[in-house]
Amino acid sequence: MRKGIQRRWDETHFGKMGSYYINRTFFFDVHPPLGKMLIGLAGYLSGYDGTFLFQKPGDKYEHHSYLGMRGFCAFLGALLIPFAYLTVLELSQSLPAALLTAALLTFDTGCLTLSQYILLDPILMFFIMAAMLSMVKYNSCANRPFSAPWWIWLSLTGVNLAGALGVKFVGLFIILQVGWNTLSDLWHLFGDLNLSMVTVGKHLTARVLCLIVLPLALYTATYAVHFMVLNKSGPGDGFFSSAFQARLSGNNLHNASIPEHLAYGSVITVKSARMAVGYLHSHGHLYPEGIGARQQQVTTYLHKDYNNLWIIKKHNTNSDPLDPSLPVEFVRHGDIIRLEHKETSRNLHSHYHEAPLTRKHYQVTGYGINGTGDSNDFWRIEVVNRKFGNRIKVLRSRIRLIHLVTGCVLGSSGKVLPKWGWEQLEVTCTPYLKETLNSIWNVEDHINPKLPNISLDVLHPGFPEIMLEAHMVMIRGNSGLKPKDNEFTSKPWHWPINYQGLRFSGINDTDFRVYLLGNPVVWWLNLLSIALYLLSGSIFAVAVQRGARLPAEVEGLSQVLLQGGGQLLLGWMIHYFPFFLMGRILYFHHYFPAMLFSSMLTGLLWDTLLRLCAWSLASFSLAGHVHALGILSLLLGIAYSFYLFHPLAYGMVGPLAQDPRSPMAGLRWLESWDF
Repeated sequence: MRKGIQRRWDETHFGKMGSYYINRTFFFDVHPPLGKMLIGLAGYLSGYDGTFLFQKPGDKYEHHSYLGMRGFCAFLGALLIPFAYLTVLELSQSLPAALLTAALLTFDTGCLTLSQYILLDPILMFFIMAAMLSMVKYNSCANRPFSAPWWIWLSLTGVNLAGALGVKFVGLFIILQVGWNTLSDLWHLFGDLNLSMVTVGKHLTARVLCLIVLPLALYTATYAVHFMVLNKSGPGDGFFSSAFQARLSGNNLHNASIPEHLAYGSVITVKSARMAVGYLHSHGHLYPEGIGARQQQVTTYLHKDYNNLWIIKKHNTNSDPLDPSLPVEFVRHGDIIRLEHKETSRNLHSHYHEAPLTRKHYQVTGYGINGTGDSNDFWRIEVVNRKFGNRIKVLRSRIRLIHLVTGCVLGSSGKVLPKWGWEQLEVTCTPYLKETLNSIWNVEDHINPKLPNISLDVLHPGFPEIMLEAHMVMIRGNSGLKPKDNEFTSKPWHWPINYQGLRFSGINDTDFRVYLLGNPVVWWLNLLSIALYLLSGSIFAVAVQRGARLPAEVEGLSQVLLQGGGQLLLGWMIHYFPFFLMGRILYFHHYFPAMLFSSMLTGLLWDTLLRLCAWSLASFSLAGHVHALGILSLLLGIAYSFYLFHPLAYGMVGPLAQDPRSPMAGLRWLESWDF
C-alpha cells in the first residue's frame, strides 16, 4: 500500500468528520455519531491534530498522522474473524465449521478492502458481530439463568446493540434479530409450567433492562457526548433550526442580541420550518429557457450566505424606512409586504407559470429593477394562529407568505433542482393552502439599526429537543441521498452474485488501483450454500415434523442445521431483504453485514453436510476421511482464490483487466467487473 494516499471519497468523508470532532466543529451527517466519534478519538489518541483538509481522494497525507484512524478500523475489521469463529463454534459445537467460517472471512478481498480505510463499515460490522456472539453466548447459558455469565452476555448484547445503532441506522437489523430471539425465548419460558410467573417476570425484567433500557441509555449518551464535544459553529449549522444554532459558539445567533420585533427596512434571513431545507435564497442566475419565465432563480439553500439576505419593505412605497426622520413601523400579522433581495435588488415574485419540478405549483422568481417591479411582488404575511395586527417576533413567530394576486402560499418542495439550479432546493408557490411545514417560515437574522436588541439566550433548546431534531434531520437526509458525479451505485440483486465492484482509488492504467470486490469463490460458495441450506433444511424440517425416526447422530446434525443454521439464515435475510424496500441510493458495501451471516452459514452447512456424507458412507474404508478431505479442499480452494484476487485489495498497477497484457486479464470473470 502506498503510504499517505487516500483511496476513496468515503474515507475523505469520515476522516474529515474525525477532524471535526478533534476541532469541536459542528457538522451534519446522515448517520448517528458513534462511529465518527470513535474515528476522531482514535486519531486524537494517535497524535492526529485534525488539520488535514480531506478535500478529495488522492490527496497526500504528508506529515499528518492518519495511521491511528486506519489502524483502528483495521483492528475492528480483524476482530470479525474471531467473532465469527466463536459464533459458529457456539452454534455448531464443531471446530472444523468454525475454522471454515474464519477462513471464508480471512480470505475475502471485500472485507479486507473495507477494513483498510477510515470507514464506518468495519465499526458497524464489529458491533453487529459482537451483538450476535453475545446473543448466542447468553442463549448457551439458558440452563444457568441469572448466573454471572448469563448477566454478562445479556448485558454485552445490549451494549453492542447500542453500538450498532449508534454507528448506522441499519444497526436496527441486528436489533430485530435479537428482538426475535428474545421473544421466542420468553414465549418458551412462558410455556414452561415448571416456572412460576414470578420467575417468568424476572426473566422479562432482566431482558427489558439489558436489551431495552441499557441500549437506549447508551445510545442517548452518545448524543450527549456528541453535542457536548461539537459546540462550535460549522458546516452543519444550516441543516438545523435557528434555536438549535443559537447554542453553537461562533454562530451568529450564539449569545447574540437582535431586535425582537420585525420592522420595515430590516435586513432579514427567512428560514424554512421544515428541517434540512434551509434559507430562502436567490442569486443572479436565471431559470433556463423552457422552465417557466426566464427570470432570476429563487431557491432554498442550507448554508449561510449573503444571497440569503432580504429587505422587508412596504408594498406601496419606495421610501427608505431606515431614514432617521421617519418613525419605526413594525410589520404586523396581515400586512401586505414586499421582499427585496439585498444582493440583486430584485423582488420576491410569483405568477401563473408552472414551478420547475412540482406540478400544479407556481414558479417563484426574483423580478424587477432596483426594487421596482409589479403587483406580483406583493405578499401578505401571516403568523400561524395569531390575530391580525399582532407584531411578528424574530425566531419565534411561525409565518406564512400568501401571494396577493394568485392566492398561493410560498413554500419549499424539498426537491433538488438540476445543475442549472446549483442542486439547491426548489421554492414554489402552492395553491393548496393547508398549513404544512413546507410553507411555514421564521425570520432568523434581523438587522435594523433603529431598533433595540434583546438576548437570544432564552431560546436555547433542551437536550430532548435537540436530539429529536437531530434524528428528524438525519432521517430526511437519508431519504434524500443522491449519487455524486461518476459514482457507482448498485441494486440489491447485484450484491450476492458479486455482480459489480466499486473503485476505491485509481481509474487509469498508470494509477495505483484498489477495487472493492468480494472474493468470487467465497461469495459464490455463500450463494450456493444458501440454496443448499434451503433445500436440506426443508428436508430435515419436514422429516422432523412428520415424526421420522432419525439415527442419533443424524438427529444431532439436523438440530445444528435447523437451529444454528436458522439463526444465521435469519440474520442474512434481515440484513439483506430490507434494502429492496429502501428508496434511498444504495451501494455495494451495504451488503457486507449480510455477507458475514452468509459466510457463517456456509461454514456450518458444509461441515454438517460433510459429516452426513461421512455417516452415510460409514461402510466404506475411506468414510472417515470424507469430512477431513472435504474441509481441507474447501480451505485450500478459498486460500488459492485469495492468492489470485488479492491485488484487488492490496493494489494493482499496470494495464486494466480488459487489456490482455494485464496480470489480472484472466481473472475478469464477469464483464461488469471494472478493475
